[in-house]
Amino acid sequence: MRCLLKFCLAFLLVVAIGLGMPFAWAADEVLPQPSALDLFEQLGTLKEQAFEATNKGDFATAEGYWTQIIDRFPDNAAAWSNRGNARVSQNKLDSAIADFNKAMELAPSAPDPYLNRGAALEGLGQWNAAIADYNHVLELDPQDPAAYNNRGNAQAGLGNWEVAIADFQKASDLAPQYAFARANYALAQYQIGQTEEAVRTMRNLVRKYPKFADMRAALTAALWVQGKQGEAESQWVSAVGLDRRYKDINWVKTTRRWPPQIAAALEKFLTLQ
Repeated sequence: MRCLLKFCLAFLLVVAIGLGMPFAWAADEVLPQPSALDLFEQLGTLKEQAFEATNKGDFATAEGYWTQIIDRFPDNAAAWSNRGNARVSQNKLDSAIADFNKAMELAPSAPDPYLNRGAALEGLGQWNAAIADYNHVLELDPQDPAAYNNRGNAQAGLGNWEVAIADFQKASDLAPQYAFARANYALAQYQIGQTEEAVRTMRNLVRKYPKFADMRAALTAALWVQGKQGEAESQWVSAVGLDRRYKDINWVKTTRRWPPQIAAALEKFLTLQ
């Protein structure tokens, strides 16, 4: 999920509003008004704090900072989209979708809110609605690798594995360093029975990205089923050392959303280990 980073300076214009309250101000007294520079600095500080909290995995705090930005700059589409991302990370999917809808209203030609809403819709299992959002992103930017990868995920949710593989391949072609697109491609290959090709792709990814826990865990599962227990165990030690979530098969199935065949292979390993 990407975050919008373009903050419009137009939102920094300040309109002085007379409150009409019954106070007797001295004739020459003027209420101090924040300058555009002050507001810009406040915005920058809050944005930095939000991203810092996000990088620490503290999504509730990040949501709070984005809310502060929205309270001060309610027409800032980026803030709405970013708060939606923070809410998705907390599984607040319905409220996240409301934020993305507002971002779209404010910036209808920006692709990111559609991409982000698609991810939230996937979380709700609304695969076709998610695909529609990804299609719209690709209408706005036909070279967006994240849209192809995410559309592949949604197609996989529908069981359209061949279509998913084509999308993962396209994402990888557009962004050769996009490791997760290539990983999704390998997992889908395994699903349709192209096990040797899948294992080869997994090995290549682990060789290139030694700390890629997802592919080390997948290699564990695939190698265990092939009867290569020693190598599978070695990959597993590295995988859980990097990310212990792979010990939870329910997380693998429902959150990471591995395809059924590779998930079943990992479950066998976890059961028989």
